[in-house]
Order: sequence, then C-alpha cells, then structure tokens
Amino acid sequence: MLFITKQGHVDAERVRVKIFPKIERGPMDTVNGIVVHQTSAPESSHTFNSYGDEGANGAHFLIDKDGTIYQTASLQRVTNRVGRLRSRSILTKQCSSIELDKVSKLGTRALHRHEVKKKWPSRFPSNHDSIGIELVGMAIGPKNKEVYEDVTAAQNSSLDWLVSELMDTFAVMSREVYRHPDISYKNLTEARTARW
Repeated sequence: MLFITKQGHVDAERVRVKIFPKIERGPMDTVNGIVVHQTSAPESSHTFNSYGDEGANGAHFLIDKDGTIYQTASLQRVTNRVGRLRSRSILTKQCSSIELDKVSKLGTRALHRHEVKKKWPSRFPSNHDSIGIELVGMAIGPKNKEVYEDVTAAQNSSLDWLVSELMDTFAVMSREVYRHPDISYKNLTEARTARW
C-alpha cells in the first residue's frame, strides 16, 4: 500500500515526484479504475515539455523506458487523457435491446456524452474517476496506420509494481485496469505489450 501525502503525492522510494500543475484539472474524489497509455513520444523529456503547455493533457504517472516512475499529477486531481468513452454495456453485451437501439444510432461524440452521464460501474472509468499511467513509447508508421513500439521489460516491471500498489491503495479491482483503446476510441496498438 502506498503512502500518499495530503497533496496527493506518493511517498515511495520507487516514485519520483515531478508535478506538472498545467495537466491537473478539478478535484478527483473517487478512483474506480486505472488506464494505461503510451505517450507517442520517443523520450520522457518530450512529454514533460508538452506537460508545461497551457491546457495540456497528461496522466498521473509516466514510466520511462528504463523503468523510472515519475508522478506527474496529484492523485487528488483529474487529468484529461481518456478521450471519448466506448459503451461498456455494448462491449460487455449487457445492453438492453432498448439501449442498444438508442446508442447504435449515435456517433462517437454523442455516445461519449451518453456514457459519461451514467454512474460507474455502468460505464467505463473516465478522466474523473481513474488514474492514468503513461508509458514512454512511439507510434511508428504512416498516418492512421501507426503501430506503437513494444513496452520495455523495465517498464513492464515498474508498471506491474505500480498497478499492484495503486489497486491495493485505492481498492481497485483487477478487472478495472485497462489499456487505453479498451475503453476509448484510440489506436488499438497503444499499450498492447504492457503487462501488469
């Protein structure tokens, strides 16, 4: 279990606290899930540079290729990174015929608005109730056909430790830990080789 300060910072030997206030949004009162992302940047410095931009999106943690874990946002603050949510009820085949008929006519934007109105666990965890973990890694290839590079063994080792500690600290069930494209409309290869 992690010790978390009043500011929402992790006090652990394996975590370097490097907070970027510009990626923090409003308060996050509940944690219902963990979402694993990849940066689409070759090095952590590229991501850190973008985190300094006004209105930047980001995650609570970033794991460098050598396995170094950085905490980049308070665990008490929302970070924008998930994007438009997929429909949990459709993907899990728990959708009533009425709901299926209603949502099958919606585009991704309208479906997202429909989903975020639901209470968890009827929807996937969103920006407002999930912890985000970024793994440094490029998406390589022609536009719309990019493939994310493999996660390193050091990253997977750190990810496994961090996810386990966060699950224990916030009582998150293992089924509520997702790769980004599992819950949002993203490149299907993102974090495909991540292991926890």
